[in-house]
Amino acid sequence: MAQKKVRLEREVISCPICLDLLKDPVTVPCGHSYCMNCIKTHWDREDERRIYSCPQCRKTFTPRPDLGKNTMLADLVEELKKTRLQASPADHCYAGPEDVACDVCTGRKRKASKSCLQCLISYCEKHLQPHFESPAFEKHKLTDPSKKLQENICSSHDEVMKIFCRTDRQFICYLCLMEDHKGHDTVSAAAVRTESQKKIEVSRRNIQQRIGDREEDVKLLQQEVEAINQSADEAVDHCEKTLIEVIRLVEKRHSDAMKQVRSQQATEVSRVRELQEKLEEEITELKRKDAELEKLSNTEDHNRFLQDYPTLSQLNEPTNSSSSSERPLRFFEDVTAAVTDLRDKLQDVLEEKWTNISPSVTDMDVFQSESEPKTRAEFLKYSCDISLHPNTAHKCLFLSKRNRKATLMFKKQSYPNHPDRFIDYWQVMSRESLTGQCYWEVKWRGGVYVAVAYKDICRGESSTDCVFGHNDKSWALDCDNSTFNFWYNKVSTHASGPLSSRFGVYLDHSAGVLSFYNVTDTMTLLHRFKTKFTQPLYAGLGFYYPGDSAEICKLK
Repeated sequence: MAQKKVRLEREVISCPICLDLLKDPVTVPCGHSYCMNCIKTHWDREDERRIYSCPQCRKTFTPRPDLGKNTMLADLVEELKKTRLQASPADHCYAGPEDVACDVCTGRKRKASKSCLQCLISYCEKHLQPHFESPAFEKHKLTDPSKKLQENICSSHDEVMKIFCRTDRQFICYLCLMEDHKGHDTVSAAAVRTESQKKIEVSRRNIQQRIGDREEDVKLLQQEVEAINQSADEAVDHCEKTLIEVIRLVEKRHSDAMKQVRSQQATEVSRVRELQEKLEEEITELKRKDAELEKLSNTEDHNRFLQDYPTLSQLNEPTNSSSSSERPLRFFEDVTAAVTDLRDKLQDVLEEKWTNISPSVTDMDVFQSESEPKTRAEFLKYSCDISLHPNTAHKCLFLSKRNRKATLMFKKQSYPNHPDRFIDYWQVMSRESLTGQCYWEVKWRGGVYVAVAYKDICRGESSTDCVFGHNDKSWALDCDNSTFNFWYNKVSTHASGPLSSRFGVYLDHSAGVLSFYNVTDTMTLLHRFKTKFTQPLYAGLGFYYPGDSAEICKLK
């Protein structure tokens, strides 16, 4: 029992690489332990790939983990070494239950050190010596100790099986060759081994070739990762520099505008002040003249009155103040209006162009929006006739107007079960597939999803992966009374624009363009998405609350 315990402990704290007791034991992140030098040497060979693996479970680590000595395992190793030193040296020579015992020893049997394929006997070191000393044993084949030597003995004739019967696909002895296997296609076991060994070598070469190919693939993928990271870093750096330049330009224009306004303010105030002073001087003079006239009118001396009247009754020309009285009390409203207009135009440009650099855009090509229609009349050239497919509608959706309108009801409809039907979410898809350039309009009320999707979108699962825009098989504009959000693969992008009860959807399948518009007197872009569509698309509608409805408009 003590030997078994020592053997078990040795297996637990042995290095899987060198198969010896752990030296300076370390534990890697997956939990397996190795000698410090063994795992370092193993990882040194993987430095070129920069992907480091555990030799046992093959789990990979990036970057290379830092290694620290496992003091608890080190203490266990030292304790085991002491236990081994205290054990009797003779005990290690004898065979245990799991060892191959010497077939020659009598009494307590020793461990076998070799097995002879010729004698079909296992020998300890002592009884093996004749095989090294006597010429009679020169041609005997020695192998590591094996408990399966008797499997090489023919059960019918108790002879060594040295022949392989290709006809029956089994090993036989020379007596079997003369009896049951007479006339069969036979060959010596050594020849079969040689043939099989050649096949193994071919297989190994193929495996090694595949390993080399896969390592080259991994290397190329690593280079691709580095190229992606470098390109992303350059793009971020460029964006940062460019946007800083834009900010500085706006700040400079802001400073210039403030200076111009203040300069014009000073000029206008100076002009008004000058006019104000002239008017005040005129008022003073008029008040003096009025006092003199009042005094003259009150005199009782007729001669004096008639002498002074001609000079006092004359008035100077009044100061011209018409420019002030006629000018409306608005001076810089034009500046305010111009800045507001500039802000609105910048906002429109950012909303329209931002999709080119949005993280949700999967295609790297620059999107040329100039090719897209501009007016509603141009969009209507690509209008398509779309109806909703009853087999896809959730059972709480009521379809009307020849399957163009869907309304979310409290009560389930009597639809039959169908594999295309949405089970857990209030959604429906069109009957017609959409390719090429297509345009359609949707009138809505309440809270709806206006979407396009591949036909193989999941429908029966309870997870949100079935919701339009929450997977990589659908794209949706979420409309909830006053807010708009575009969804793709569970990523939301805010879309802004005026509130309207009608949306226009434009699809250019081959160009990978999907655009949503608010339809009023003009077409207002809410969101544009650029990608690469790999399958035909289907129009989709989704709903939030009972009473919500949406109708695909008939445009032709």
